[in-house]
Amino acid sequence: MDFSTFGNFLTSGSGILTLMEDIDSALTGSAEMRLLGGGNPARIPQAQKFFRNAMVDLLADGERFERLCGDYDGARGNTRFIDGLATLLRTRGGWDVGPQNIAITNGSQSSFNVLFHLFSGEFSQGKKRKILLPLAPEYIGYADIGMGEELFHSYRPTIEIRGEREFKYHVDFDRLDISDEVGAIAVSRPTNPTGNVLTDTEVAHLRELSIRHGIPFILDSAYGGPFPNIVFPEADNLWDGNTILCLSLSKLGLPGLRTGIIVADEKVIRAVTAANAIVSLAPGSTGPALVCAMVEDGSILDLSDQVIRPYYQERVKQAVVWVTAAMGNLPCRIHTPEGAIFLWLWFEGLPITSEELYTRLKQRGVLVIAGEHFFPGMNDPWTHRHECIRISYAQDSKSVQSGIAIIGEEVARAYNEDACRTA
Repeated sequence: MDFSTFGNFLTSGSGILTLMEDIDSALTGSAEMRLLGGGNPARIPQAQKFFRNAMVDLLADGERFERLCGDYDGARGNTRFIDGLATLLRTRGGWDVGPQNIAITNGSQSSFNVLFHLFSGEFSQGKKRKILLPLAPEYIGYADIGMGEELFHSYRPTIEIRGEREFKYHVDFDRLDISDEVGAIAVSRPTNPTGNVLTDTEVAHLRELSIRHGIPFILDSAYGGPFPNIVFPEADNLWDGNTILCLSLSKLGLPGLRTGIIVADEKVIRAVTAANAIVSLAPGSTGPALVCAMVEDGSILDLSDQVIRPYYQERVKQAVVWVTAAMGNLPCRIHTPEGAIFLWLWFEGLPITSEELYTRLKQRGVLVIAGEHFFPGMNDPWTHRHECIRISYAQDSKSVQSGIAIIGEEVARAYNEDACRTA
């Protein structure tokens, strides 16, 4: 049978598909695999107990359970959840939002799909616009949302070297050009894959630029505030009518429930609601129903700040120790881990590509993500793109430690092979 152009694109392979297939293979296969490449959050016992108790309460309430399974929510999502979230954001966050500013989606990936297509592609009078990513690397899941059409334009960051082992990316505002071809500015904070938290000054500057140019500022906060708030430095959580905030229940510990949240101007929410109705009738009900009471009493914020964030802070400190030990004198730097659940490793002068390193590690039972997949919209032949990998420290400690040790061995092997060739 023949596929359309759309169908051929879907079957041509993509970075995000490889990632999800690797996760599935690691979780269901018989061979031992250290899953350091996926985005699954940690199973934090205290958080899991919280969610399990919420599920027991939901099941015990016959009317709620029957409504959850037997009725569609509206195309904008669960009304009670939306009302409770609007109240929470007003009272605890000080945001000027109401229920009309919130819509639910079937996960963050669905949110980005709608939002990026709203503000890029074909416009009136033959104009074409793109989404501006002020710095890359950025989230791997953005890259193929255009379904074969390039929706993004991104810039190299500046690199601040920190001590012997760390570095940090910053937006290069001197090079940033916001032309009439830009339909929106988008950033993730904390950034997936690097754990970078843009400074409050950088965010304020990007907000100001978006307002000045009459375009929205899309802030992907899947790992950020107000929940799950996996952010280690002090950082403001602000919202205004020109900001489109994307939240998620996934990194709270509920990725299987596929619940995304968009907080935006009413016009944007109406468009998202229409997309929900057209694509899937309505977003899923389980996630909002499960955490609704947590939103209404504010405990979702307490869980984030008192359990989830401290848990990852301790885990990342240990992971950095393991990386430092495993890499020895190798030319390895770690992006300063400021949030999210990943470490971003840079092997300067790596004699093989990060894709080849990924293949070698997979053969040894370690899954990582090659760095070159995290630069959507960048056609710049930048060597740095091929010298980095993303690893997750969210899995069990034994797997993370042994996986990092194997990474050190394979990186050393690559440098030693190159030294032998050039000797």
